[in-house]
Order: sequence, then C-alpha cells, then structure tokens
Amino acid sequence: MSFEIEGLLHKKFETESKSATFQAREFVIQTDGQYPQYVKFQLTQDKCALIDSYNEGSKIKVNFDLRGREWNEKFFTNLNAWKVSAAQDVAAASLPPAAGMSDFSGINENYADAPATTAANTKPEDFDDLPF
Repeated sequence: MSFEIEGLLHKKFETESKSATFQAREFVIQTDGQYPQYVKFQLTQDKCALIDSYNEGSKIKVNFDLRGREWNEKFFTNLNAWKVSAAQDVAAASLPPAAGMSDFSGINENYADAPATTAANTKPEDFDDLPF
C-alpha cells in the first residue's frame, strides 16, 4: 500500500550504516495546516541519496509505504520513503490544455433554445428510476 504526502523539508540526517550490508537515512517534513505535524521518514540502501538534492525548507512530495515489525514483544512502525520529488505549487499545477484537447471556450451557454423535458410530456415506458 502506497501513500503520498507534501510538506516542507524540516530536517535531514546523515546516512547511518546499521551493518556491513545495510544503511539507512532519516528525514523529517513539516505538514501544512492549522496544526502542523512533524513526520519522520526513513530511506534505505540505494534510496538514501534521494534527499541529497533538497535543502531544508524546500517543499517536497514524498511517496512512502508503511512498514511494521515485532522485536522482543515490542512493535515498531516505519514510514519507508521510496520516492522524493519537488512539490508543485497550485499555480504551476494548472497547466493549459494539451494539444488537440478542447478548452471548451466555444461552447454556447445559451440553453433557451433547448426543449425542456418534463414529466408531463414523457411516456411511462420512457421513465426509468434507476440511478445509473
């Protein structure tokens, strides 16, 4: 199961070698909203370098998975990031229509000429009360 979140890069930590074959790196983002949250993520192995190109304070989008495990009757949950990208602003996200796509500017909004359909001029066999 994959999740996505956007926020400001609050803190990034150094890569730690946990063993000869395993390395991990953590970073924290701050979410927007009335009550901002600080959410810590983990990058592992070859993904540790994903956060290198972003500075603290940058707005980023993180794709991640939930990972949970048990150890000595204790339970741990990690937010395992697998993709980090720059977040788009709302203004930048509103792009013009793609080539060949209509922008609906030529639609006639005068509907006065359209015939009105009412219950009085429909036959019982034309009536269908199904919602689809």
